[in-house]
Amino acid sequence: MIDPRVTQLANVLCTHSTRLTPDDNVLIYACDIPYEAVAEVVRVAQSFGAKVVVRLDSNVVKRQILLGLSLSNAQLIADVEKHEMEQMTAYIALRGSHNYAEASDVPEANQTLWSKEYMQPVHFGVRIPNTKWVALVWPTSSMAQQAMMSTAAFEDFYFKVCTLDYARMQKAAEPLVDLMATTDRVEIKGPGTNLAFSIKGLGAVSCHGERNIPDGECYTAPVRESAEGTVAYNCVSLNQGVEFKDIKLTVKRGRIVEAKAGDNTAKLNSILDTDEGARYFGEWSLGYNPHILHPMKNTLFDEKITGSFHLTPGAAYVGEADNGNRSSVHWDIVCIQRPDYGGGEIWFDGRLIRKDGLFVVPELEGLNPDRLA
Repeated sequence: MIDPRVTQLANVLCTHSTRLTPDDNVLIYACDIPYEAVAEVVRVAQSFGAKVVVRLDSNVVKRQILLGLSLSNAQLIADVEKHEMEQMTAYIALRGSHNYAEASDVPEANQTLWSKEYMQPVHFGVRIPNTKWVALVWPTSSMAQQAMMSTAAFEDFYFKVCTLDYARMQKAAEPLVDLMATTDRVEIKGPGTNLAFSIKGLGAVSCHGERNIPDGECYTAPVRESAEGTVAYNCVSLNQGVEFKDIKLTVKRGRIVEAKAGDNTAKLNSILDTDEGARYFGEWSLGYNPHILHPMKNTLFDEKITGSFHLTPGAAYVGEADNGNRSSVHWDIVCIQRPDYGGGEIWFDGRLIRKDGLFVVPELEGLNPDRLA
């Protein structure tokens, strides 16, 4: 018998997130997900009349593909999946992982080749601008271990976070979207951080369950060459199967000119040297999901932590808060500004907007955890 929480989540994905109708062709991508759960998402999608295509994947199999990857093979996969994606009007990604470090021994050159030849044309080129899409990670014992929780406790947390009232969040975020759309200068202050940049004319996008599950952020992008100063991140960030700690970036005229991450400084700089755009920022976002409090080395959760921000080296989202930066890298790195993580401040045009993780202007107080929860 299917867990009723799975059915509830499937309904969120097919109604609020993608708003499926009989006019939709939806690709359901599932990687290391229990078949019963995939089948339930398929059933719910079919109940709205959508035509469903399923692609099943495995991180173990994908690792082997990447280990033996050649340029022609990457291009062949991209050609096939790009054609498939072009037939779709909606996309639901269910991403599981039994070992978050599964790809840690894949050569960096192969990772970069995959990003350039597959991710860029298929996902950034077709899926993101042309479909109604949503992505989520699936609760596994591996994720529970990352979160330092029992499997049962993590599942309860997961379904609570993923099925909260996103319509309420959407309404509460409207004043922040309006404020960011009229703001020029942003200043971020905190331990090791003193950074300023412009967001003038780029607009802002509220994320409330229509792109990611879980959700809870509002993003824009720095004007590409406007950022000046330093930013120190206090969350561990997982990239290419490697854990990066104590990341600190120094920025001049928008470009990251110095990057440190302890023992992984060389690896950090290697990723930032993937292409020219990787040393500029393509996104800046404020996180406010009231139920997500601590990092768990999973970007889809960590970037939504209440009282956090993430500042992203690499590609901007094409057509949405788009500063024109293009890259095969898009790396959401998170800093929490609540007092238990050292505190910090966000200023808009000389006005204090958020202090120690809480919004301090009346029109934005609806995004604080006591209101959203």
